[in-house]
Amino acid sequence: MEARVVRAVQKRQVVFLCVFLGMSLAGAEPLRYFVAEETERGTFLTNLAEDLGLGVGELRARGTRIVSDQNLPFLLLSPLTGDLLLNEKLDREELCGPREPCVLPFQLLLEKPFQIFHAELWVRDINDHSPVFLDREISLKILENTTPGAAFLLESAQDSDVGTNSLSNYTISPNAYFHINVHDSGEGNIYPELVLNQVLDREEIPEFSLTLTALDGGSPPRSGTALVRILVLDINDNAPDFLRSLYKVQVPENSPVGSMVVSLSARDLDTGSNGEISYAFSYATEIILKTFQINPTSGNLHLKAKLDYEAIQTYTLTIQAKDGGGLSGKCTVVVEVTDINDNRPELLRSSLTSPIAENSSETVVAVFRIRDRDSGNNGKTACSIQDDLPFILKPSIENFYTLVTEKPLDRERNTEYDITITVTDLGTPRMKTEYNITVQVSDVNDNAPAFTQTFYTLFVRENNSPALHIGSVSAMQPQDPHLPLASLVSINADNGHLFALWSLDYEALQAFEFRVGAADHGSPALSSEALVRVLVLDANDNSPFVLYPLQNGSAPCTKLVPRAAEPGYLVTKMVAVDGDSGQNAWLSYQLLKATEPGLFGVWAHNGEVRTAGLLSERDAVKHRLVVLVRDHGEPPRSATATLHVLLVDGFSQPFLPLPEATPAQAQTESLTVYLVVALASVSSLFLLSLLLFVAVRLCRRSRAASVGRCLVPQGPFPGYLVDVSGTETPSQSYQYEVCLAGDSGTNEFKFLKPILPNIQGQCPEPEMEENSNFRNDFGFSVQLK
Repeated sequence: MEARVVRAVQKRQVVFLCVFLGMSLAGAEPLRYFVAEETERGTFLTNLAEDLGLGVGELRARGTRIVSDQNLPFLLLSPLTGDLLLNEKLDREELCGPREPCVLPFQLLLEKPFQIFHAELWVRDINDHSPVFLDREISLKILENTTPGAAFLLESAQDSDVGTNSLSNYTISPNAYFHINVHDSGEGNIYPELVLNQVLDREEIPEFSLTLTALDGGSPPRSGTALVRILVLDINDNAPDFLRSLYKVQVPENSPVGSMVVSLSARDLDTGSNGEISYAFSYATEIILKTFQINPTSGNLHLKAKLDYEAIQTYTLTIQAKDGGGLSGKCTVVVEVTDINDNRPELLRSSLTSPIAENSSETVVAVFRIRDRDSGNNGKTACSIQDDLPFILKPSIENFYTLVTEKPLDRERNTEYDITITVTDLGTPRMKTEYNITVQVSDVNDNAPAFTQTFYTLFVRENNSPALHIGSVSAMQPQDPHLPLASLVSINADNGHLFALWSLDYEALQAFEFRVGAADHGSPALSSEALVRVLVLDANDNSPFVLYPLQNGSAPCTKLVPRAAEPGYLVTKMVAVDGDSGQNAWLSYQLLKATEPGLFGVWAHNGEVRTAGLLSERDAVKHRLVVLVRDHGEPPRSATATLHVLLVDGFSQPFLPLPEATPAQAQTESLTVYLVVALASVSSLFLLSLLLFVAVRLCRRSRAASVGRCLVPQGPFPGYLVDVSGTETPSQSYQYEVCLAGDSGTNEFKFLKPILPNIQGQCPEPEMEENSNFRNDFGFSVQLK
């Protein structure tokens, strides 16, 4: 049937007097939404963004979620549109039983900032149950001298519906002797009484067979029937009479099965079979028949099943005493169930933030709610944590608590905290629940490197050999003492070979520069410097990472697609990134697996998932799509993402966006074009810069060749100099050494080698620093860029 959903929005605004923790709280009156039972799943109820006066993006950004005491997933909130949908068919009788109205409370929890809105879903009853008699045949014995106008209690029918759809009337098949009177029990239930119209004559009509019909008030009405067999007896002029017409008893909910509730007693002044009394329930519900049993001879009422105060607090029973002649009397028994402390407090966690950054103050670590199903003091609770922790608990409304840092944390002292939340009720005996939370502290760079000493004194004997190790200085980083000090590169002092000491990461460092100096052993020594630029080339060492839909092991990403969607309908767009660059970061998409191949397709360049053809009723409702994302590196790397698609029938036409006309698709295609243009521009600039760099280097080499060659450039530096003056004088060998002071403030390389005398015929010597007339000293430095 077609559901009618009525939305009631609270128009009056309530101004609050205080703000607790910077969180605004919802008004006292809840939002109310109405839906008929058996309404189809996926039915639109309301748009929460409009009801709360928030934008769709704001609603999603604030981490909106739905929580309820029943823990029933009967509602579904769409974070993209803010629509509140019905997540499953509701059975009012199963949810609320005879209670009317049937109200399912829930809360709308906004985390950023923390805010709660109360709401209610009112489930309306439909006429989906017919009246039913527990006994299809009712037997009565009536004395033939019964006075006209006498009434005989009949078994009432049961109808699970409520309100106007519940039981409303009884009728009996037409006859001259009996008619039906309908009475209200005062608790919303009606029961029939058979009324005698005229005096019976057993010799004329010894037995009657009449049809009793129960009608409900639905439209159209439903009905149920039972056969009433009336046996006319000889005179029995005294009916059983209870000593009391009303019995009230209180029974603890932990009473054992089989324990006696109350002892009933009725009397009959007749003798013989007309004075023998039997006890039984009269128009009892199924719940009463399952919970209680009565001894037909003694009238003792016993428990047949366990009681539960949290489920039912009061039972109303009607007991009938019938004698052997068919006359009967009745009384009412009201059983009140008393509560005991049999439920432990429950902690319902809404959110947890871990890790949290050190040095942050007043940070909300967790939001949770305390619930105890008992009542009175048994349902009141107290919440606490350990005293030696830098956290405090702050109570909020509706038994909500927030766990907040009391002062800034220090990761160097504690990297994580084990917090035990203890919840105790105030019942007798008290019951306790403990809940453990582990909070990790993330590091912040709040400690500068420090030398182990503020002043160093080194002792060196004279006439020491060159390159003697004279001492060491060391520094440490307080937040991570295990990180060693190291350099990027090293140079072989004999042949000038450079070595990378670390495994370089293109994503962290694309290029760096340093200067290398070379000096001979002449007197005075000649030296020169060269600038070395190291370009790190990218390798395909990063696999694609899927940003959307997020593959985090939680609830799967599910998309709803109407069966009326046209071919090419946009289901969703896969978004992935790659930490590499250039061709290694070019991504393509491919549909790897599908529940029904050929029903959906994935565009290779932009990751859009679209329908490949018309959908039909024969297609499965649930589809699982596995999409492969692959880069263009050598060798290529890939990743997979799983998407769940549900085909639904309940979308109305305004909610079927066409692929050609949706603004979201146009915006996505425009964004794709911008990304391609930006990628092409960056690649072009990189190639142009590389060509310019090569051209400048070639021009410098050509100018150096025109002045005159100093050194033979092929291969590694030789162990000798080439004599260009023709004197064939042996030259001195070059020595190299480079060191990088790791984590230093200046990033300098230090070179320590002898400065040798100048050799005639060499290239013009470079400018020497002042005070360079050392004899057996050496040293030169390079700057890392």
